[in-house]
Amino acid sequence: MARRICLVTGASAGIGQAIARVFAERGYDLALSARREDRLKALAQELNDTWGAQCHTIVADLTDPNAPQRIVQWLYTDGHHVDALVNNAGYGLQGGYLASSWREHAAFMQVMVTAPLELIHLLLPAMQARGFGRIMNVASLAGLLPGVQGATLYGAAKAFLIKTSQALNLENATTGVHVSALCPGFTFTEFHDVNGMRDQVSTLPNWLWQDAKTVAQLGYEGLESNHAIVVSGTANKAIAGLSKLIPDTLALSLMKTQLHKFRRSD
Repeated sequence: MARRICLVTGASAGIGQAIARVFAERGYDLALSARREDRLKALAQELNDTWGAQCHTIVADLTDPNAPQRIVQWLYTDGHHVDALVNNAGYGLQGGYLASSWREHAAFMQVMVTAPLELIHLLLPAMQARGFGRIMNVASLAGLLPGVQGATLYGAAKAFLIKTSQALNLENATTGVHVSALCPGFTFTEFHDVNGMRDQVSTLPNWLWQDAKTVAQLGYEGLESNHAIVVSGTANKAIAGLSKLIPDTLALSLMKTQLHKFRRSD
């Protein structure tokens, strides 16, 4: 019996890399996509050595509108199908809305929203036809909280993925395809180094943080159980639950007063 294949975007580091390891451990072969070829090749070798996973590396920049089609076409041309999709690629823009150019915002939305949606649209029909599929959209706790200054589009993009995942979960209830939005909070990855916020977020209490391996395992388990939303960790679940109970005006006020600890808003 042929091994199933999982496509992971943003697989070169952090949560994406950890998720790739979890799928390899569960018997999947991997299609690993990101911009950094050296990291993809190193991860591919590790997954093969450790779990016997056959790995395909696909260097792609999802800011390119043609990238999703090229990724899928490369796999299909090489005779592979995709049984699981993990939309993980993402990043954050720092500062207020006008601190970034429109070109930067457009590229951000291409990576965070348009590319994941297109990959789902390209791969979902074959999953439904085979009666098996797994789609994990890596969102964020930020998508379940009020919007904040300095993260104008980040929470909105993640909320979009969450709502889309909920709808697709319902639409595929009888197809054998599971769809989940994984919503981690603060996670030990290089994300905060890339966006220049490591010094600020390092002052946050340890109980707010999780490691990428734990987040990946919880995400996989939630996906297998077909939970539409998977919030990783007790603390994050409490925060998400509390945000539903308190009035928006109070929630926004709290976000405003605490924002300086983890976000630059100028």
